[in-house]
Amino acid sequence: MNDANRVFDLIARNQECAAQADADNQIWPDPLPLPDGLLPVEPFSMDLLPRALHTWVADIADRVQCPPDYPGATAVAALGVALGRKIGIRPKFRDNWTERGNLWLAIIGRPGAMKTPAMTAVLKPLHSLADLAHQTFVTAQADYEHSKMKAELLNEAARSTFKANVKKLGAAADLQQTELPTPPRHVRLMTTDSTVEALAEVLRDNPQGIGVYRDELVGLLRSLDREGQEGARGFYLQGWNGSGSWTVDRIGRGLYLHVPHVALSVIGSIQPGRLREYVREATSGGAGDDGLLQRFMLAWPDSNSAWRHVDRYPDNKAAMQAQDVYSRLLSVDPLALQAEPDLNADDHFLRLSPEASEVFIEWLTLLEATLRDGSVMPALEAFLSKMRKTVPALALLFHLADCPEGGAVGAASMKRAVLWSTYLRSHAERAYSYGIRPDTDAAVNADRNLHGSGG
Repeated sequence: MNDANRVFDLIARNQECAAQADADNQIWPDPLPLPDGLLPVEPFSMDLLPRALHTWVADIADRVQCPPDYPGATAVAALGVALGRKIGIRPKFRDNWTERGNLWLAIIGRPGAMKTPAMTAVLKPLHSLADLAHQTFVTAQADYEHSKMKAELLNEAARSTFKANVKKLGAAADLQQTELPTPPRHVRLMTTDSTVEALAEVLRDNPQGIGVYRDELVGLLRSLDREGQEGARGFYLQGWNGSGSWTVDRIGRGLYLHVPHVALSVIGSIQPGRLREYVREATSGGAGDDGLLQRFMLAWPDSNSAWRHVDRYPDNKAAMQAQDVYSRLLSVDPLALQAEPDLNADDHFLRLSPEASEVFIEWLTLLEATLRDGSVMPALEAFLSKMRKTVPALALLFHLADCPEGGAVGAASMKRAVLWSTYLRSHAERAYSYGIRPDTDAAVNADRNLHGSGG
């Protein structure tokens, strides 16, 4: 039994003993001792990243002096923002099961752990692309307004001429109308604070999806917990899938808004104390126990044991190489990447190579066995079940980042995605064990105080 299973088993046994003691009106037995400290986690390796991002992420981690997990995990989630739902992946050869590349990520660390500087540095390419898209929109909007005004003036003149000709020619008069120009589309990549209605409007004009960045994720999660926000919560749950639609009806306001495709990528950070509070509430069987939290990939590395002063120029060559990857995914052409069209939904997708399929089937078989053998605590079971999307999505992102020519997703990308599943599970085990331990921790502390032990 690994450390995580041992902790979850001890917690469950303590809770069972306490419940039985209550039922029998007896004194609670001494709690079983829990291991001290946090559970160990898999270390972050640059081999988890696409080749084009290795040097860039390592450079950021070194200059910021933070664990490489922070920029590394953020860089991968940012790939999902850039790609959105433009191309999906079908993990089976014949089935139409399709997953999208949008992902949710929460990086965890104490205040001052350099989470925000790391995320800010990694998201800079997306912000640069967003700024360029906004400038393009501003220019196109000005041209549109000019063309629209010209067309309206021409149509006004045509209507005046038509009225005059009707008087002269009667029914033989003809009205020549100038077609109005099509408004430009404002391409959006990221937002930081939006109501669901505003977010829905953005998604209506950006069917590829959009990224939501929140430096303090608990603020977003808490807002979705509030009474009356059930619709907003459902919107986010739908957005994680990246394939559904959404319709907003507000009779009192006369609002009708239909979004054909809802795809959301969410990136942010959480402090351990606030995470503990939220995990306890989200895994206690209440309204928040709907799997919203378990949709997040979690990265909670050990803090750097040694710090050194680093003052050097950023690696601009590596940064430009990374910028090219995100730019390429943002403007990807599905047909140029040999993606197959979905005739029923006007979507495109890639499938796995035979070698990648073997890797995936082996991994999926182990996952499904784990989910069905009863060895996983409910706090982790929901998280692991979400790996059915996360692993194929990661394989798709790695493949497109490493292989500009596209084609079937290869074994190397799938193997890397499977390595991520191991990495992410260890970090989830740390987070969920930390979150559900307070009651037993309190019992252990009370026992120590009662018996005068523990120093």
